[in-house]
Amino acid sequence: MTTNRRTFLSAAATALIGHADAVLPSRIIDTHTHFYDPSRPQGVPWPDKSDAVLSRSVLPPEFGRLTAKYGRVQTVVVEASPWLEDNQWLLDLAQKNTLIVGVVGNLNPGITGFADHFRRFAKDPLYRGIRVAGSILIERAGSPSFRDDMKRLAEANLELDAHIGAEAFRAVLQIADAVPSLRIVIDHLPFDDYGGLLHEIGDRPQIYAKVSYVLHMGTPRPVQTDLGSHRAALEQVCEEFGPDRVMYGSNWPVSNLVAPYHTIFELVREFFSARGREAMEKYFWKNALSAYRCVQRDIG
Repeated sequence: MTTNRRTFLSAAATALIGHADAVLPSRIIDTHTHFYDPSRPQGVPWPDKSDAVLSRSVLPPEFGRLTAKYGRVQTVVVEASPWLEDNQWLLDLAQKNTLIVGVVGNLNPGITGFADHFRRFAKDPLYRGIRVAGSILIERAGSPSFRDDMKRLAEANLELDAHIGAEAFRAVLQIADAVPSLRIVIDHLPFDDYGGLLHEIGDRPQIYAKVSYVLHMGTPRPVQTDLGSHRAALEQVCEEFGPDRVMYGSNWPVSNLVAPYHTIFELVREFFSARGREAMEKYFWKNALSAYRCVQRDIG
């Protein structure tokens, strides 16, 4: 374990003991939210109409009201829709809502047409990267055309959001080693099982981790919302990635399937506030600027 990682993990013994409940970061960038509107004429491909929790309009004003009590809160929004034009829909939404500091689009690298689509959307400074599913990473990681498209991302100073489980870790390592200048963000850690590869993933300095899956849909019921039940998993991720490559992400509104926003926020706030002010500031917003190169916007 490197010195800075040991310092990160041991800081809890000396910083802010007994005062965690009163501590908030000076700023928050939630790096994983979804906005969508089923009331559009074309509807949405996700979520399914039968989903009683998620099948409704989810838009920035609601997120702003939900997070107002935490101070200055902005977000990187991730496009879950596979429809090409929904990349533009989300960019248009971002232009009107200054709480959005970055858009992670949804494109299909490694196939004909990607380069043209990528050039189109990457012209917008709010477009900060693309999300790719683990199944695609596994299928195409060794493909020359896929790697060429990953190089396009890196050359544009954009990032790859890897939406994966542990089974795709090997593919992420392949991509990281083939295109070392590409920043990669692992969505939704911690998992329950890493297939023995978490250390290798964390050892790549260009790979970041969203600590956004602490309470997840695979969590045994009833959901344990106390920090003690999740401390070991959080410490494992922090040990491997260190203080400069872990980021806050709520996965809202999907997170509502498990617990309210404030429950998820308070759990990670308690954990990171006990590690000292600088560690908390890095987790809640500074590392997001490093990973996404977010646009600086004043909240209107």
